[in-house]
This record gives sequence, C-alpha cells and structure tokens, in this order.
Amino acid sequence: MIASEPTDAPSLEARLTARLAHLRLEHGFSLDQLAEKSGISRATLSRLERGETSPTAGMLGALCAVFQTPLSRLIAAVEDEGSSLVRAADQAVWADPETGFIRRMISPPARMFLGEMIEGRLPSGADIRYDRSPLLGLEHHLWLLSGSLSLEVDGSRYSLSEGDCLRYRLFGASRFYNPGDCDACYVLTMIRP
Repeated sequence: MIASEPTDAPSLEARLTARLAHLRLEHGFSLDQLAEKSGISRATLSRLERGETSPTAGMLGALCAVFQTPLSRLIAAVEDEGSSLVRAADQAVWADPETGFIRRMISPPARMFLGEMIEGRLPSGADIRYDRSPLLGLEHHLWLLSGSLSLEVDGSRYSLSEGDCLRYRLFGASRFYNPGDCDACYVLTMIRP
C-alpha cells in the first residue's frame, strides 16, 4: 500500500515490481537462478513480476541482497529525484502486506547524499528477518521513538526501549521483532560505506 500516489500513474508497488524484473534481466538471471540465489520460489517471483502478489519485507530484503542494493535505493530508483526539501506529503510510504510493517521514506536516497532516513512502524508481535545485508558494511543508526524492539544484528541481540539508539554496521543477517503490546516506532538512518 502506497500513500500519496496520483491515481493515473502506476503505483509505487507496480513500479517497484517492474524494477525488480528489470534488475533480474540486467543481472542475466533466469527466474530459476534468482529463485536459487534469493530463496524465494520461482512461482512467487513470477507472480511478483506480473504484479499478482505484493512483495513482503522479507522478499524485498532477499532480492536486495542478491542485487546488492538497499531497499531504500531500490525504491528511490522508481521515484523522482526530488528536491532538498522533502515534504511529509511527498514521502513515499510502503506497507508490508504480511507483517503490517509500515516504512516511510523521510529522507529518500539521492545521488548527491550518502545517507537516508526511514521511519518504521512495526506492529505488536511482528517479526521481520533479513538473511543478509544488501550492502556489506552499511552503517545504521536506529532510534526507537516509542514501544519496544528486539533487534538481532549479525548474531548479537539487543533489546531497545523508548529513546534508545543502536548504532551498527551490517554485514550479515538481521531481525526486527516487536515483543511489546503496542507498535514500535523508530527512525533509521542508513549511510552507505
């Protein structure tokens, strides 16, 4: 689900799935090869490229790792470059249909900047796992605004409470889990190495 999309333009999700299909072809992968590399079934990849299913955070994470690009860069590739001022109404919002996770691109990636900012809202009990980093050594600064969050980074586990900040460089798997009874809301800043 994407907010603030003109009704006559393809949705961000449609542009995103088209970009994924283009990346697969650009890398010279067949659906079978991409399925093997990503751990996503060939049938699901095919339905995804045809727009018959919505991508989940887990799927996008796996595909971004194969294509060695952060999800935010993938989203930025299908958006306009934009200006230095990013108004709230112009910030792309994506919702994971599987977990209810909502991701707002506060400061989307742009060619002239190394960093980007994301607002995340993870519902109570939601669990998102990424098998690997989309870009080795990607710097993260996660500031938990409200709720609680359990985060696993490269095998280390952290329990965050409101106001806590976790700084790390990601080289492997990560997991975001909300053990609380309300949404976990956070700001995540990522900086390319």
